[in-house]
Amino acid sequence: MAPSGFRLFWRWKSRHRGRPRIPQYLQDLIADIAHANRTWGEERIVAELLLKLGLSVSPRTVRRYMQRPAPPRPRSSSQTWRTLIENHVCETLACDFFVALTATFRLVYVFLVMEIGRRRIVHWNVTEHPTSEWTVQQFRGFLTGENPYRFVVHDRDPVLSPAVDDALTAMNLHVLRTPARVPQANAFCERLIGTACRECLDHLIPLHERHVRKILAEWVPHYNRGARTRASGLEFPSRQR
Repeated sequence: MAPSGFRLFWRWKSRHRGRPRIPQYLQDLIADIAHANRTWGEERIVAELLLKLGLSVSPRTVRRYMQRPAPPRPRSSSQTWRTLIENHVCETLACDFFVALTATFRLVYVFLVMEIGRRRIVHWNVTEHPTSEWTVQQFRGFLTGENPYRFVVHDRDPVLSPAVDDALTAMNLHVLRTPARVPQANAFCERLIGTACRECLDHLIPLHERHVRKILAEWVPHYNRGARTRASGLEFPSRQR
């Protein structure tokens, strides 16, 4: 077969199959109707188009064009969140709260602060009544001013209020608040919490706050001395340089 004949054959073989696309103006009209009437489904929009404009469109086609594709996000000249964390990994702390349930169905809040560069727990504490003042006191308890830390990553928990951020700023720390409902932005601390639950608290039913404190007092040194992490090159977190 000649090259030109081969091209014609594959052009015919690769032709678009199925129902042809509706005109662009009709795509835009469907998107406008769906945007202006958020409670309407595809059946209602099909009926409106048929009764008022005489346009016959299937519900499947309407569902396809009810939402306009999002415009491409402009590229920012500033570094991304991931790049910022990677560039300052040895200078960044991450903190978060998680909950432990006792045998008497009381909630005990566990506060963890980790050093992202070495995946090491630098501070922890437990309380039944977490407040902003209590949280600030936790930072004051382990930040001596001689540490190399410059950044603190935390989510938008109400306990981590602007008063906490102001206190951290006064300690020469730059606060990095994660976006709302994006736990991936604090993934290192979320993973640490999962490890603490799987390896420790999920296997026990603590009796009270003191019991939770005793359990974690035994587990945290074990994690810092013996837990090997892939992110740190399979080295002991407390022995890295």
